[in-house]
Amino acid sequence: MSTSALNRKTIAWAFYDWANSSFALSVLAVLFPLVLRNHWSAGDDAADVTARLAWITFAASAVVCVSAPLFGTIADAGGYRKRFLLVLALIGAGSTAALGFVGAGNWQLALGVYLFASIGYYTSVVFYDSLLVDVAEPRYYSFVSTLGFSLGYLGGAILLALHLWMLRDPARFGLDNTVDAFNMAFVSVGAWWLIFLIPLLFFVSERHSAIEVSSGAVRAAYRELRSTLRQVAKYRNVAVFLTGYWLYLGGVFTIIVMAVDYGKRLGFADQDLVLALLITNFAGFPATLLYGLAAQRFGPKSGIYFALAVYVGACIWGLVMTTFQEFLIMAIIIGCVQGGVQGLSRSLYASLIPKDQPGEFFGFYNMTTKFAHVLGPAMVAIAAMLSDNPKWILLTLMPLFLAGGFLLTRVREPKAAR
Repeated sequence: MSTSALNRKTIAWAFYDWANSSFALSVLAVLFPLVLRNHWSAGDDAADVTARLAWITFAASAVVCVSAPLFGTIADAGGYRKRFLLVLALIGAGSTAALGFVGAGNWQLALGVYLFASIGYYTSVVFYDSLLVDVAEPRYYSFVSTLGFSLGYLGGAILLALHLWMLRDPARFGLDNTVDAFNMAFVSVGAWWLIFLIPLLFFVSERHSAIEVSSGAVRAAYRELRSTLRQVAKYRNVAVFLTGYWLYLGGVFTIIVMAVDYGKRLGFADQDLVLALLITNFAGFPATLLYGLAAQRFGPKSGIYFALAVYVGACIWGLVMTTFQEFLIMAIIIGCVQGGVQGLSRSLYASLIPKDQPGEFFGFYNMTTKFAHVLGPAMVAIAAMLSDNPKWILLTLMPLFLAGGFLLTRVREPKAAR
């Protein structure tokens, strides 16, 4: 049945995940943490560098949280979503490429440019997610949503494989050393992001509405937020789900962006950590597709429960982990559920909200997502300041998965979601 959901629109929409996942994997998870620690902050205390990474991630997410209501209102105004997606993607991709020109020791400038790149990435996703209701029928939300995440894994892994090759043999690419390879990698991510945005711009159409974006858009946006909050309060299922989702996604996101930094503090080599993430993403591509297919039979909640159990087990295992082989195995296991838990959360939410207000409710969903991105990094930054032991990070994240999973048990899953 899912194959009937594959058409030019859904594939073009999913390819934006292929495009921007190069930033999520290569920059968020690999390049920026490594270059920040070894090049821009060389010689600085390890805990200080971890705190810098966590706080700049917190700052980017906080900016998006504040601006999300405005973007949500614009996303509801037909004819504007693709336009704003393009502008924000240009900001994100351009800033990412600019990181390749930041000099050694200049960590302050690197953090500033990274802030703009991150904001471009996060805010463009607000408009991208809102287009899901335009390209797929409700019964195909789970499949199309996870299709995007699975293509993101594959695209990100392919580009990361190229980066790994560049780092191992810079001369083959006409580069003098590893630093030049890192710089070229940042530029290539920006180019990749924009090239694979093109199919969405040409083949995805958006619904038009009577809503107008005027000079009072900011005030209107925050009035709309108050209205949405009142609407959400009427739907117990939606409110409980969003609270649980906020908790467990905070843990999921933090593991994504802090994994390489955690491995570095355990003493693992840079290239080994990059290789681990590469293998993880290749494994995540088929696993996430299977998640989408299984959700059509068993429902998205079952898949989310399984993923949260894996995350709790990984946190416990990480407390006693000592070897790179253990780190690699754990990374692959997490990679197999990481895309599924995010894709199924999006599709489960789509089945809970009123069908005549998808834009308004998805705008609030994206704002909740950004609040989740604030929660985890802030907890990690505080843990890094309180203790030099990196395993404290895992202790701070475990309650997020447990509490989020408990609240999910209180959500009634509609039959239509299965």
